[in-house]
Amino acid sequence: MENRHADAQCLIVADGDVLIRNALAEYLRHCGYKVIEAANSDEVLTALRRGTASADAVLADAELAGSINAFELRIRLREEFPAITTVLAGSVDAAAKAASQLCDDGPHLRRPYEPEKVVAHIKRLLAAVKRQAP
Repeated sequence: MENRHADAQCLIVADGDVLIRNALAEYLRHCGYKVIEAANSDEVLTALRRGTASADAVLADAELAGSINAFELRIRLREEFPAITTVLAGSVDAAAKAASQLCDDGPHLRRPYEPEKVVAHIKRLLAAVKRQAP
């Protein structure tokens, strides 16, 4: 991937729907972010563990496919990569059902994505993380 923004924050967009993932990724790139795309939870973890990706945040569909679901991915990321912010997106009903036994924190964004809301939400999260850094 071309990096036109050497100091840009990096996001991983994880969504099994290639059309949605690509459209959102292109919009985020247009907004100045470096974006890595992943089709499932395994691709996210593989990229991060191999060091082929360094991300500030992961935006994942709440119904993300893979060997673990999006809520388990969020837990795994908190354990292995605590500096990475995770944002889950999906319908409230589906996300609430999937999250009920895994965490007390449901989705943050609704699909279909409203790109401006995605960017605003990510900016708020990353600013909060920066304020908490030592």
